[in-house]
Amino acid sequence: MWHGDQLDLDAYLARLGYAGRRTPTLGTLRALHRAHVLTVRWGNLDCLLHGDVPLDLGTVQDKLVRRGQGGYCFEHTVLYAAALERLGFTFTAVSGRPRMGADRIRPATHAMVLVTVEGRRWLSDIGFGTSPLDVIELVDGNEPAIEGRRFWLRHTEVTPGAEGWMLHQQDADGGWMARHTFTENPQYPADFALGNHFIATSSHSPFNRRPFLQRVRPDRTDQLDGLTWTTTAATGLAPEEERTVEPSELPELFAGPFGIDLSEEDARLLVDHVERGTHGAHGRRPAGPGRGRVR
Repeated sequence: MWHGDQLDLDAYLARLGYAGRRTPTLGTLRALHRAHVLTVRWGNLDCLLHGDVPLDLGTVQDKLVRRGQGGYCFEHTVLYAAALERLGFTFTAVSGRPRMGADRIRPATHAMVLVTVEGRRWLSDIGFGTSPLDVIELVDGNEPAIEGRRFWLRHTEVTPGAEGWMLHQQDADGGWMARHTFTENPQYPADFALGNHFIATSSHSPFNRRPFLQRVRPDRTDQLDGLTWTTTAATGLAPEEERTVEPSELPELFAGPFGIDLSEEDARLLVDHVERGTHGAHGRRPAGPGRGRVR
């Protein structure tokens, strides 16, 4: 279903720097999850500049593995699911509704997987941007502390009349903020294609309006939102460092703190797009590969 047989598993694991066992155990799952979050960036450049985010595995692994570019949750999860399938894991893909503290019901535009291993179920959320560095056991009231970051998982009503799960994260004031909700309704590539189309093309999507980029490290997270670059300690409790950058600085910022080298064409398109302040104006995807590499 997830085309694991088409995945270049050796290349994917090399990209992650993973040299461990290739058996469907909890230890393997945890190591893969952590390596993916720390290695593969979250970003929306294709959505912003080209209005086109293919989810076929060939394109996704070329982009995230071979060229080392960033992608958003649907791309991350398509790649990760192919790897889990290839390694023999039992899992279900699911969709979530991002909350980030909001009370209103938002579209189910977040992708992740629930993995059953060694008789227990785990949430493996590798594509949120500021993703946890470990899997979270699917147990009501679970409150894991993961390398300085605290989370809280609850089984509760997530939409009127529907039970599901709500994942919270500790906020800067020490309270709890809802990150997203999800149900256990299985999702398939066709479902992700629908959500992906909305995110890439809808006038209600923020991701085709301004650049977003995130890089998670064990001790901190760097985030770019438009022209605002913030660095936050892993605990989320330390003061944030925040800086406003100029459009002309963006290619260097991508290459430096975020570790992504842009092609000359994408660098030019990005600067032009931000300088114009346009919303939803897309260029055309150039033919052929080679639109950037990772440092």
